[in-house]
Amino acid sequence: MMSDDPETSSSAPETESIELEVPKPPVLPRIRLDKKHPLAIRWMHWVNFPVLFTMIWSGLLIYWNDSDNAYKHPHAVYRAGIGPVTIIRFFPEWFWKAMNAPYHVTQGLGYHFFFMWIFAINGILYVLFTIFSGEWRFVVPDRNSLKEAILVTLRDLHLTKFLPPQTKYNGAQKIAYTSVIFMGAGSLITGLSIYKPTQVHWVTTLLGGYEMARWEHFLLTMGFVGFFLVHVTQVVLAGWNNFRSMVSGLEVKPLHEPSLEAERKSWG
Repeated sequence: MMSDDPETSSSAPETESIELEVPKPPVLPRIRLDKKHPLAIRWMHWVNFPVLFTMIWSGLLIYWNDSDNAYKHPHAVYRAGIGPVTIIRFFPEWFWKAMNAPYHVTQGLGYHFFFMWIFAINGILYVLFTIFSGEWRFVVPDRNSLKEAILVTLRDLHLTKFLPPQTKYNGAQKIAYTSVIFMGAGSLITGLSIYKPTQVHWVTTLLGGYEMARWEHFLLTMGFVGFFLVHVTQVVLAGWNNFRSMVSGLEVKPLHEPSLEAERKSWG
């Protein structure tokens, strides 16, 4: 006989469902911080920015005194023309008035010769640091730099989507930054030949004479202005990450890209 008591009646055992928590795989980082610019390069970069600006500004104050001003000074060499016929003069009257240049040549000379020393010392220290630290390997162009520069230019002009691989700088940057070093040396040499044409007459003669040295100094200055405009435009287009690296020295990079710090260590 079967008992009617529910407590004594047999029943199937109840099964409890147990949910096992499967551990999730760890989230691997996709980016990392890489040391792009050493502290010395960052300091010299930011020192050079206001110094070069002051040199150009004070140089224009000096140039006004030798330009075609109200007194028709005969030594107006900064022009494009054929013989005595002037086709174009580089700076119109409104430009001089906008920068308050007239009759400030003494002020320009004082600023120019003072900041000249800072410009020269800063440039020499930069070259020495890149040589002894090995950073010159990132700056000096190699046999592929010209080809890379062409490809980078085509990419910037939106004529191609291909961008060659790079480490710290691409081929175009290597050519530009190395050229700027030589331009700085050229500015110092031509400026010295203008400042002391008698004492360093042999340098002035090698440059083609006093008037030619002035032309060369002026054209180098215009080259710096052009470089500055392109450089700032490229920094803006590159974005905050590129600008931050020149402030903090660190750059956010994808994990798969080569490490600059690892390359530095490979130099020994």
